[in-house]
Amino acid sequence: MTDLRKYYMDNQTGISYTLVGDYYLPNIKAPEINIGAIGRYGRERLTYLKNHRRIMYINLLTSGKLNEHLYEIDESANNRIEYLVRRLADCEGVTEKLKAKNMMLWVQLMNSIKNRAIEITRDELIYA
Repeated sequence: MTDLRKYYMDNQTGISYTLVGDYYLPNIKAPEINIGAIGRYGRERLTYLKNHRRIMYINLLTSGKLNEHLYEIDESANNRIEYLVRRLADCEGVTEKLKAKNMMLWVQLMNSIKNRAIEITRDELIYA
């Protein structure tokens, strides 16, 4: 006697199956994630996880939380860099007055400050 049911529900696991040809295939669908685009720091974190923290990467991937994690890291990194740039500029006296007086010096100092803020953020968030 053959089973002609097109659908089957496993009571132990709660997974439903659909008959396709001779086989029952699970009705599994990846969760839909509506988050913003993942930026530079989220992509750097992804590369780091793939190359150096493989188990964490696989756990995040299989649980469906990888994109959310990358988005949070990207947002946190951008906010942290913005905060550090403001704080370092205040501490070093890089002001609008300096910008009006000597534009090239101001640009050099701000580039230096931003690069330091990015390195600090990479060490604290992305490569942690």
